[in-house]
Formats: sequence, structure tokens, C-alpha cells
Amino acid sequence: NLLYGGQSNISKGGRFVSCNSVEKKIYVNLNYTVSCVRLLNATHQIGCQSSLSGNVGVLHVLESEENLDWVLHSGPNPPYMVILESPLFTRSIMMKLKNGSSRVAGVAVVAPNTNPAAGFSPHTKCPNENTGVYSVKYDPAMAHCNKTLWNPLGNGLSYEEFDFPIFSLKDDNETQVIRQCYLDHNRAMNGSSLQYPLCAMQLYSHMSAVTDTATCMRRNDINFSINPEIVCDALGDYNVWASTRPLNNTAKGHKMWESVVIAAARLDSRSFFFDIAPGAESGVSGFVTLLAAAHALRNATQEAQPNRTILYTFFQGETFDYIGSSRMVYDMENKQFALDLDNVHSVLEIGQVGLRADSRLWLHSDPVSRRNNSVNEEGLIAKLHSAATGLSVSVQEPSFSQPLPPSSFQRFLRARPIPGIVIEDHQSAFTNRFYESMYDNAEYLNVSYPPNLSPEEQLEFVTDTAKALTEVATVVARALYTQAGGEEPQLSSIKADPQIVTQMLYSFLVQSNNSWFQQLIPSDLKSHLTNRPPNYYVGVAQQSSEPTLLVQHLLANLTGRTVNITQENCQNQREDENDKESKHMYSYMWVQGVAPPNGTEREGYCIRSTVRLSKALSPAFDLRQYTSDDYSTWTESRWKSIKGRIFLVASHELEMLTLGVGVGVLLTSLLLTYIISSKADILFSSGREPTNATY
Repeated sequence: NLLYGGQSNISKGGRFVSCNSVEKKIYVNLNYTVSCVRLLNATHQIGCQSSLSGNVGVLHVLESEENLDWVLHSGPNPPYMVILESPLFTRSIMMKLKNGSSRVAGVAVVAPNTNPAAGFSPHTKCPNENTGVYSVKYDPAMAHCNKTLWNPLGNGLSYEEFDFPIFSLKDDNETQVIRQCYLDHNRAMNGSSLQYPLCAMQLYSHMSAVTDTATCMRRNDINFSINPEIVCDALGDYNVWASTRPLNNTAKGHKMWESVVIAAARLDSRSFFFDIAPGAESGVSGFVTLLAAAHALRNATQEAQPNRTILYTFFQGETFDYIGSSRMVYDMENKQFALDLDNVHSVLEIGQVGLRADSRLWLHSDPVSRRNNSVNEEGLIAKLHSAATGLSVSVQEPSFSQPLPPSSFQRFLRARPIPGIVIEDHQSAFTNRFYESMYDNAEYLNVSYPPNLSPEEQLEFVTDTAKALTEVATVVARALYTQAGGEEPQLSSIKADPQIVTQMLYSFLVQSNNSWFQQLIPSDLKSHLTNRPPNYYVGVAQQSSEPTLLVQHLLANLTGRTVNITQENCQNQREDENDKESKHMYSYMWVQGVAPPNGTEREGYCIRSTVRLSKALSPAFDLRQYTSDDYSTWTESRWKSIKGRIFLVASHELEMLTLGVGVGVLLTSLLLTYIISSKADILFSSGREPTNATY
């Protein structure tokens, strides 16, 4: 019988009987696994991979660091597939497993349902240290985080290379099956030796790329076949931007008489496992604040347009050596963007602002620029102090001289001195104890709800975190307005909306599939909404990620206007059939609209805004400079499949016996076949008829 998808249907007397496949009787497939994958840059590779056929090892649940000796030395059945509870997922244990990798087939980390009490950051202690502005040439005293170690809890695990697969498992029924399998078959009791069969696990995560970015890109260019194999892809996505005054996006380069204040935030994050990057404090707190500020400024900037234009920018790929911001600066320098650097008046960046102690924000600026008197941030600092007046949030400058924290603004400073401030919730080292880890989630940002609320009620419930970020967004909006030349009397009317902020926090940190997001996107993007928070890992440059698409459409709805035009004209980027000019100044989006209470047919409408996408792909890949020191060179290896399964494995002796019997049966059958074939004329001859027989 042929087996399809694990089952076969056998026709029997007009009835169909379903039976399980042999594979299903042998293996238990793991459905909720996320792997560590291989990344490469100009100099080396990091991450994890399995062999081509997957790594197989006997299960061992590690109970303490002292228990490592069983895995690395004394255990009689190597290699081992080590199951780690999250408190044991530390640099110390992982490096010991790495150094004893001949006895380690792989590692599976059980992700907890609640965050650990201690801090954990698999990122480096000095994020993006080689691609920011603080080089030895710029200021030797501030290079390599010599003044301030921004991420002291960083253990660097995400930047190590492991030659075995490492998976994350959800702590649910599937994990209980694994634990029970270990207890039933693999745990020695009272010093007795283990009895076969033993419980084993197989993990598949073979990576195609090796060595570094230059090597894998060279392999991509080898065309020996009609369908050449691509082994790696550049990390990248799209930046999202919008302006308070429409800019001609077709005419690139310098705009006469145009001066812009850039308001920036980053969109991406990461963790050790590529598909788990919640980024609550490291990314979401900042870009939600900027979105709320943009919404608060919509009416004020349209009713009393300030002298300068505010340019909202949301950068992608900043975790990996500032991909998005370095690309925008490159495009501005090479007349490939709607503006150039001469149009930039100043920069205000919103960093990590979700964990404020004593309701205090810290205003970071570049001491090198201040020392050289090349720029003046004092005006922007004064405007931020003024904007916080009457609110429950205070702003303050660090009490000592130190470099800027890791920020997109650094890439602008690498090009030229520009006034700018980075707003953070920390004076020196990060407040964030889970920077770039899977624990930087809604729970850590204290986005929580009373029990027994339905999803729709949670969406509308204004949390304390939402109230706090609303205050920050109000400060940012008012400061941007005055920095752009707006009048002081208007400030009291500029206030962020806590309802909008709480809806954004729910959508970006709890689940994107909700009634609010559904009405703000086109129907063809419905599949991007899920019952979980988005993954903020930047991904590869071939496609827009879920966060990029959601922020693009949300920004359009929060800053744009509804226009009364047909769906066809809206999708063709025009006001009517004769309109040839509007597409250069505006973008048009046809969104689903609200679902009526007693029907399924939504009433769609058209949003006109200044929201655009621009490439967030490192210039190194356009310039083919795969060993560049100036730009990000990060790539992601391709893979065939990522999966895992458990099964019972027989002893080596029984396997050899089974193989021997099989070989014996094969040789015996070949010998019998030869004998029968050679004696066929005797064995199968029949009495011959006379030659003169007639019929």
C-alpha cells in the first residue's frame, strides 16, 4: 500500500479503513520547535546546525551543572541530546557542552511560561560596537564601550558558533511526553545500568552556507545548472517613513527650502532563536511611542503647519549593525532618497522607554560634537524640558560625559555632525535585563490584564504601561512640534491618546489578530494577522516582514486622511482617472474598514497619507563589498527543513545483530537465486514434444 501524509486508505468491500503508517508508530514528531540558525558576516559564522541527515542522540535531562559530567565523560551511551530547563541555559553550561561536542548531539531548551527572576541577555555587552560612530579615529576613549558598558548582562551566546543543533521547546504537553520518555527509559535508578531500548531524539537543522558572507555570496554566483542553488540571503527588509508635509518621492535628492526634523525609532529585535523575538522593551516601547506621537501631531501639523517638516522614520535591521539607518544615510548621500543630508536639521530618536524608574527619561547626546562646538543640542534639550512641564514624567541629562547608547542616530553622525538627542529610560547601562532575548516580552513590560477579560476587552483595557507610554509620547510630540518651529501656545492641545497606545501594545505584544488591526489593513494582508505577537527578527531582504507591513498601515491610518474615491482609483494611486500627479506626493491604501455588527461585508475606504517604504538592505550588497568595515554584511543561511522527533533506539549490539541477520538473508537469497538460475533448464524443463508432431 502507498502511504500518504502518514496514513493510507485501503478499500475493503466498499468501505475505507484508515491505518497509521509505520513511521507514526515509531516516531513522535515535535510540532512546536524553534531553532537557532546560522548567520554569517564579513569575518565568520555564528549560530547552530545539524548534520545533513539530522543529529541523533540519547535523551538526557540535565538537572544541574554538576550533572554535566554524565554527558561529557561518564555516560555510557553517547552522543547525548541534552534537555535544558531555562535556568540552566547559561553561557557556562553551553560553552562546556560546545567544548565537549563529540559527546553532544544537540540541545533542546524548554522555554518557560513565565520569565526567570534573574536577568538574561544572549547579546554582546557592547552592541554594534564596530559600526557605530565611536571608532578609535572618532574618539579612542569612547570606542568599544570603554566609558559605558551598555549591556553588562550580555553573555554573547547569540554570537557563538555551535556545531550541533539547539532548539527551543514550548513547555506544554509535548515537553511532558519527552520528560516521561526520559524517566521511563533513560534514568538510571539506584545506580543500576540502563536497559535498552533508550529514548532518543533527532533534530534536523542543516544549514547550506558556511565560513562567511563573502564565501556564501560567491557560491550564490556559481551557475552550473539551470536552477542554481542559493545558499544564503542578505538580512534586510524595508524602512517605513512619513512626513508631516508631502514630499515628492519621485524627485530624489536635495529639496530646496526644505528643512526636516527626523523622529526615529527601530522596528526590529532578536533572540537566540530566530523565530522568537518579542522585543517589548528593546523595540516595541520605542516605536509605539513614536506612532502615538505621530497621531497626536496629526491635527496640529495640519491646522498650523510648522516651518520645518517632521520626518517619522522606523528603521529595520538595526540589531545587525544598523542596516536600516545606514541604508537611509547612504541613499541620502547618493541622491536615492526624497531628501539629502543637507535637508536634515536635527534628529530625535526614541530608544528603550518602557521601564522608567521614578518616571524619569534620560536625554543622551554626543559629547564629541558638543566638545567641538560643531553642533548645538541645547535648543532641543530645552524644548524637551518644556514639553514635560505639567506631565508626570521628567527629563534629565546624564550627570557625566559618556557616548551615545547604541542608536540609529550614530549612523547619521558618521556621515556628518548633526544636532540630535536619543531618549532612553536608562542613564548609563540598560535598565533592560532581557535585552535581545526571548524574555523581553509583554510580561516584562508589565502589559497585563485583569482575569476573565475577553480578547476584545483586553484590547480596550488601558494598562498602566499604556498610560506611562502615553505620557512619553506626549513629551515627544510636543518637543517635535516646537523643534519644527511650531508655536508654544499650541502645545497644550497636543496629547497622545492612551486608548490608541493600549491598542497598539495589545496588537504588537499579545496578538496582532484583533478587530482593530483587521479594519486598518487591506484584505490581502489578513493572513499576516496571527493569534500571537509578531516576530521582530528582521529576516531576509526578499520580503516585507509582518511588523513592517503592520507599522506601514498603522502609520498611514494614524497620520493620513480618509478620501472619498473609488477602490479602483485608490489602488491605482490617484484621485480620479485624470490625476497623474498625486502619486508623487501621496500614497493611497484601500483598507477593510469596520465589520458591521450583523454582517460579514466590511465597508472599505481609502486612506491618503505620506507613508512610504524604502529599502533596508545594507549598501555592502549593492556595492558587492562583502568584507566591508563600514556597512553591515550579515546574511542568513538557507536550510531545507527544521524539525525534531523522538523515538526508542535499540542497543548497538541488537542493531548489529539485526544488520547481520539482514545481510545473511540477503546473501542467502542471492545464493539461492544463483543456484536456481544456473539449474533452471533442469528445474523448469517439461517433456519435449517430437519434432515431427503436427497439429
